[in-house]
Amino acid sequence: MKTQIINGVSLPNIPWQDKPADCKDVIWRYDANPIIPRDQLPTSNSIFNSAVVPFESERGKFAGVFRVDDKCRNMELHAGFSKDGIHWDIEPDRIVFEQADKSTEEANQWGYGYDPRVCFIEDRFWVTWCNAYGWKPTIGVAYTYDFKTFYQCENAFLPFNRNGVLFPRKINGKYVMFSRPSDSGHTPFGDMYISQSPDMKYWGEHRHVMGPLKAWESKKIGAGPIPIETSEGWLCFYHGVLESCNGFVYSFSACILDKDEPWKVKYRCAEYLLSPQKIYECVGDVQNVTFPCATLVDADTGRIAIYYGCADTCVSMAFTTVDDVVDYVKNHSSV
Repeated sequence: MKTQIINGVSLPNIPWQDKPADCKDVIWRYDANPIIPRDQLPTSNSIFNSAVVPFESERGKFAGVFRVDDKCRNMELHAGFSKDGIHWDIEPDRIVFEQADKSTEEANQWGYGYDPRVCFIEDRFWVTWCNAYGWKPTIGVAYTYDFKTFYQCENAFLPFNRNGVLFPRKINGKYVMFSRPSDSGHTPFGDMYISQSPDMKYWGEHRHVMGPLKAWESKKIGAGPIPIETSEGWLCFYHGVLESCNGFVYSFSACILDKDEPWKVKYRCAEYLLSPQKIYECVGDVQNVTFPCATLVDADTGRIAIYYGCADTCVSMAFTTVDDVVDYVKNHSSV
């Protein structure tokens, strides 16, 4: 590998499929997509925009937090486990959070849960998601050690905000989180920001990272999976939205940020790397959506498995390598 993965883990069992001989793209789809259908649970209307991580347990080698919209169209979060990262056993009941601090319980209620991310930092798995405060969207925060008991903390920010994505280690002694300030509806705008915290409770030192630039992302952008630390900087997949005559189109691409000052963009791919083109990405509850929320990364080989939601209906998987995507972003950078 030319590009080294920093603070990575060996994942010899990472889900993987070799690049098809006729594929000209830097990211390629799993040929058995979608891996999680909308009706996997008896109560589910849809399962999508979900996050997975390596996790050794009696239930398998991977765990995750899944967005499950039920048949009442409540937006819920469910835990799940897998032996191979492809076939998932998702808990039939939603996560019921315990309060990390009982004194904040009255003000810190569960509202709803969608588009979770999961990030391991130091000794625990942190979960961020779009939570409701006063039924307005903000970023919920919780942690778990075992994906059985989850402890809810104070919401990170005031409404309105979405796409809260943590970095996998402290930077200059502080926790760092992406967010995308928004409004209460299907936000017609959005830039990516970084905020910093000494304790995962008080967030400040906000920095603008980037806003829409090219046509494919001209409406709004937002952070995707947990950033990957490399010798070139932080490799970040992010989604961008085009407003077409037929509605919003969600694609995704990648950028590379400075390792010590991650609000500084070193490279940013001018093109999308994956856009809704397959039937399961174009047809569903919300048409034309490819929305990445998680990656698995093997530090030994540089293989990357990307989990992404399709048409707000199901979960699919795509693949690349750190060398391929870093080279492509650098060679096709718009900055």
